[in-house]
Amino acid sequence: MPSTVQLDPARLPRHIAIIMDGNGRWAKERGKDRVYGHHEGVLSVREIVNAAAEIGIEYLSLYAFSTENWNRPKVEVAALMELLVNTIRKEAEALKKNGVRLHVIGDFDSLPAVCRKELREAMDMTAGNSRLNLILALSYSSRWEISNAAKRLAADVQAGLVALDDIDEKRFGTYLTTADFPDPELMIRTSGEYRISNFLLYQMAYAELYFTPVHWPSFRKPHLIEALLDYQQRERRFGMTSEQLRQPHPYIPS
Repeated sequence: MPSTVQLDPARLPRHIAIIMDGNGRWAKERGKDRVYGHHEGVLSVREIVNAAAEIGIEYLSLYAFSTENWNRPKVEVAALMELLVNTIRKEAEALKKNGVRLHVIGDFDSLPAVCRKELREAMDMTAGNSRLNLILALSYSSRWEISNAAKRLAADVQAGLVALDDIDEKRFGTYLTTADFPDPELMIRTSGEYRISNFLLYQMAYAELYFTPVHWPSFRKPHLIEALLDYQQRERRFGMTSEQLRQPHPYIPS
């Protein structure tokens, strides 16, 4: 099994994004219902959050519930919302103790009132932490985020707060829900699917993508280290040549 000693601390990504896929399939393989898989997936969340903090990752984004997930069977959606509330209640104190700050991105107002309450309390409780920023994407889709940002930017242009000629990638980025976070350098998707499912489309323009057949409830610290070791073997060129990378370049994202 790989260990943290194999990692190069100087080449760690600041921000990792994870699509936590495979809870339902993991449960079915064991003769259980899908909700059981979601409950077991919480254990993976706990271990990966702790591992990321231990390794020195600054930002960890977890795709917890997409806007499309509202279309799942009502029983499963209700169970997921209940699980979210119970998990936040149980984990908030541990997050605070371990230096983890909680953030939420997505259509916050579409979540049930009890979910919003627990999330706000947990975010307030951990607001002073800085060891790891844990970003939960809830009721989130990238197309929703981009269209919402465009509306807000258009409103500011109409109000005379922003000049049309001042709009560029940097300005647009300030209207995204992730405006306070660096873009992910590494995206991990579990369960063997090869797509990014409407997750951080704008932000992952130059992210390295890593896909593993391991279902999320089985994903543990050694799997995270494997992904990081793979990441550290890659050459990130950002449209340039290998030779150009040997010289300092102002356009390489930091």
